[in-house]
Formats: sequence, C-alpha cells, structure tokens
Amino acid sequence: MLMRFAYLAVSQAFAALRLLPMGDREKDVEILALRHQLSVLHRQLGDERPRFRAEDRAFLAALLSGLPRQTLRQLRLLVSPDTVLRWHRDLLRGRHARASARRCPGRPRTVVSVRRLVLRLARENPSWGYRRIHGELAVLGIWVAPSTVWELLKAEGIDPAPQRSSVTWADFLRSQAEAILAMDFIETVTLTGERQYVLAVIHHASRRIRIVGTTAHPTHAWVTQAVRNLLMDLEDAGQLATVRFLIRDRDAKYPALMDQILQGSGIATVLTGVQVPRMNAVMERWVRTLRAELLDRTLIWNEAHLRRVLRIYERHYNQHRPHRTLVGAAPLRALPGRLEPRQVEHLDIRRRDRLGGVLHEYRHAA
Repeated sequence: MLMRFAYLAVSQAFAALRLLPMGDREKDVEILALRHQLSVLHRQLGDERPRFRAEDRAFLAALLSGLPRQTLRQLRLLVSPDTVLRWHRDLLRGRHARASARRCPGRPRTVVSVRRLVLRLARENPSWGYRRIHGELAVLGIWVAPSTVWELLKAEGIDPAPQRSSVTWADFLRSQAEAILAMDFIETVTLTGERQYVLAVIHHASRRIRIVGTTAHPTHAWVTQAVRNLLMDLEDAGQLATVRFLIRDRDAKYPALMDQILQGSGIATVLTGVQVPRMNAVMERWVRTLRAELLDRTLIWNEAHLRRVLRIYERHYNQHRPHRTLVGAAPLRALPGRLEPRQVEHLDIRRRDRLGGVLHEYRHAA
C-alpha cells in the first residue's frame, strides 16, 4: 500500500507541474470539463458507490483535509466531505498506533518449552493452582510471572484448581494399581448340564491372574476357605504387604466373614455400585478374554476337566500371553531384548499347542 501511495503522489506531483504554464482560462475550462465528466459518472453509477483503494483514500485525505468544510461542500466529489475528513482521521489514527507499537513492543511471548511445562504440571497435579505451579517453576530456576501462568492455563481451557482436584474412579484405580486386587465369579456349564462357578482374582498393576477355585456349590464356607488360600498365596509371593484393596460386586455368594478375614490382613473391601460393572472393569475385561479364548472354544466334560484347562490357561496367560497394558509383556514374563537385523533374517520359530490346539505359543527353537 505504501509503494502504491508513493507512486500516486509522485504522478500527481508531475501533473501539478503541468498546470504551472497554464493560464486561468485554460484551468477554468479543464475544471468545467472534469466536473461534467463527474456528472456523467454519477449518472452512470446511480446508487452504486464508487470503490476507492487504500492509497486513493490516503491521497484524497492528505490533499483535501486542509480545506474548510464549506469549501469541501462546494467541490464536486464522488464522496461526501464528511467521508474525506473521516479518511483523514483514520490516517492519523493509524500513524499514531504504529508509533505507539514501536515505542511499546509489549512483553515477549513465553518460550514454548515453558508453556509445555506449565501445562504438564497442571495435568499431572490437578490440585495445583497457578501460584503453586509458579512456585514449582521458581524451584526449577524458571522465572515467569504468576499472571503468565494464569493466562496460559486459561488459554488452554484448564479450570482453576478447585474444579480440577476431584479424583475420578479411573484416576484412583490408576494411582493405586499396585495395591488393588479385583475378584469375580464366572459361570460356565459342562456337557452334562452342571453349572460350575469359577472364582478368579486379578492384580491391577501386574495383571497377574489367579484362579482361586472352581465348584458347583459356592457356599460361604467354600468362599471363605478360598480367600484364606488366596492370602497364603499372596504371602508366599511377597505381595500381601503391598495389597490394600479388593474390589468385588455385591453377589450374595460372598460371606461377611470374608471381609473380616481380609480386614485382618490389612485389605479393605471395595464394593461396586449396583449394576455398575465398569467399576470392576479390569476384572470384567479378563472374564471376556477367558470366555473368548477358552470357555467358548472348549467342551468342558466335568469339574475335574474344568480345573485342568483353567490351570493351563492361567499359566499361559501369566507366562506367555502378551498384554497391551504391559506394552507386550506378560504378567510374569518381561520382554526379551530386541533382535539385530541379521538375527531376524535367520529366525527359527516353533509353535507349541496347548489344550489340543486351542492355545498357540510361539518360541525360538533351542
């Protein structure tokens, strides 16, 4: 726009030089001719308003602003005198705004890495307000104003700390996974039509599954003894000291004595809501896996056969089956080291079938 305005001003300056040798009569004739041409243009345009570019407005404002308003009203212009004066005010306002911007550049933008750190601290610590985050940044040697932290959180739509500090059920499960067991009954039917009940427990952090027992009659005495066996197994594995919660539903098969036994070992029973299976989602997801990979693909003859296949599947699940939550590792088996490209070219992978081919396990040849 500035270059176009300069070109327009220079060209009009040369046009003014052309007027110097002209007499008053020639100038009056040219003025009358130009006024008549404007009348023709007004007649052709009608109600349509002429379009002026930015440099046209600037040039006319600079040229005509010095004339009195009464003189402007007598001139035959395509726009009203008030419009010309408004253009002049806008021109001066823009110049002052640019001068102010040069004098007051404002605060520099916050470094991107600091912005990311502020958002990370707010996300990982829901109870921290902007002043607490500001203090943590100061401990790290990062100096920003508290108002800057507040503005960053507001710009990202992050609520103030009192509205973020409430802990959801999912957050509780993730933060306490090492201390949580989940329990549930699974029902299945043998070929003879007998209903069997499988009691299983899963550890949230390691995803290790334990088949506590199977029975056709889950009496309170049987469940109580199964829980005692579970506690002994946890003590032998060195996990009893770390477990603090056991999640289960409100099934009537669980006796009140069971909760007392668990409480004596420092384990609190957490009951799920009525018809809210998502509160025990980890266990419910394992039940679905058990049905899809074993029970729906196997003909169960009797209780003894059920115990055998469950024992094999428990070993397969804990020692071989990869788990997405564990990034491909199994609950009781860590991932091996990554193979080199030359080793991948000469792989010899053997398949081992379990339960008559229902389960497949792949290993390197010895």
